Amino acid sequence: MVLIGAGIMSATVGALLKVLDPSLRIALFERLEEVAKESSDAKNNAGTGHAAWCELNYTPAREDGSVDVKKAFHIMECFETSRQLWSSFVERGVLENPRDFIRAVPHLSFVTGPDDVRFLRARFEALTSNHLFAAMQYSDERAVLKEWMPLMMHGRDDAQLAATRSDLGTDVDFGRLTRGLVDWLVKQPGVQLFLDHHVHELDRDEQTGLWRVEVEDESRSKDLDVKAKFVFIGAGGGALDLLDESDIEEGQGYGGFPVSGEWLVCRNPAVVAQHAVKVYGKAKEGTPPMSVPHLDRRYVDGETALMFGPFAGFSTRFLKEGSYLDLPASLSLDNLIPMISVGLRNLPLTTYLLGQVTLTMEEKLEALREFVPRAQPEDWSLEIAGQRVQVIKRDEKDGGRLEFGTEIISAKDNTLAALLGASPGASTSVSIALDLLADCFPERMPGWEPKLRELIPSWGRKLRDERELTEDVRARSERILRLG
Repeated sequence: MVLIGAGIMSATVGALLKVLDPSLRIALFERLEEVAKESSDAKNNAGTGHAAWCELNYTPAREDGSVDVKKAFHIMECFETSRQLWSSFVERGVLENPRDFIRAVPHLSFVTGPDDVRFLRARFEALTSNHLFAAMQYSDERAVLKEWMPLMMHGRDDAQLAATRSDLGTDVDFGRLTRGLVDWLVKQPGVQLFLDHHVHELDRDEQTGLWRVEVEDESRSKDLDVKAKFVFIGAGGGALDLLDESDIEEGQGYGGFPVSGEWLVCRNPAVVAQHAVKVYGKAKEGTPPMSVPHLDRRYVDGETALMFGPFAGFSTRFLKEGSYLDLPASLSLDNLIPMISVGLRNLPLTTYLLGQVTLTMEEKLEALREFVPRAQPEDWSLEIAGQRVQVIKRDEKDGGRLEFGTEIISAKDNTLAALLGASPGASTSVSIALDLLADCFPERMPGWEPKLRELIPSWGRKLRDERELTEDVRARSERILRLG
């Protein structure tokens, strides 16, 4: 098996496959000189451990004032699945110290103004009607909010404000998690990791059914010719080009819209000590989901910091360390109509991105002061975040559609699969990997079921329907991952 890209998705797929079938031979190819340097790296990733406690864009308001919570339930179940597998990996020695990659950090949602306060109250009531979210708290009392988020309340004079809080939230360093999984993988027989190796060609041998993977060893300017029964393209923004290179029918018509990002980062210990939570706000009217502002306590490579943002931007690169020709080179007769259609119908998104690109440092600090009214410029610096590529796909009705999630595209003969898209991909990586196994290895799934139930006790069941199961898996994860 060939896994392309040494990020959280390839690491998860590889580790899961190797635990299920230790006899598998796996080659993992990474274009850069280190594992997890692109979107999985903690500085490029929000690290929220997306569970829908605080992300208001997962619970849109309906016209009648009620709140749609279906996506929130799904995201929560996916993240609980991730925590279960990570717990099993810690028990089995696949991962070592869980505090290297996951910490308990409360998740809060915060709003101001009567309309948004009404929405937050309706959201709280809709979510807490199910046991999945029973631990959530709500308050519109200023004294309580000062206890929950003192840094954000200092100097605040809003007339009406409210917040929800869950102490079951987490901060995840997906870079360290990825490196931990890969470190274990390369110690297993039959697994090889190739850094500084760029996969640039994929061809199917019609006679043998094998994939011919052509790889350039960038450190020695030499090509490798690898043959594989199965290929997973988990190369982040680089996946689109390789999917097109594979020439599978299922991959036709896909395009990508790249979005860059920046964080305002604070490492002043006196300021960091005042904010031990993650707080998500509400995206402004007419802005895309990626614009949701949040102020997060982060643990990045063992360092404690605060991050605010992300501020979006536009770049034609599909990877942070990619080429400015990535976007124009991705255009083809297959995806030109979907790309043009999406561009014409998403002019507000283009306007938003142009506005973000032209923001000055002072304007970014003013945005921060909506969260931290007395933020001082000397405490904050601007740092580049990761590059995201939103999926554009064909649509019978409109010609093309812009997606803000993740999507697996697999060949009809199950020999190749690719992952496209962005958030909440890292947090839901285990559920994505399980979907990939079900899609690409249907004949092997019955034999893998007993092991999957050991690794993920809730596998095949819906936590939203089973209170006792939910309590059991959460208690197990909190104990093993040391989140109590």
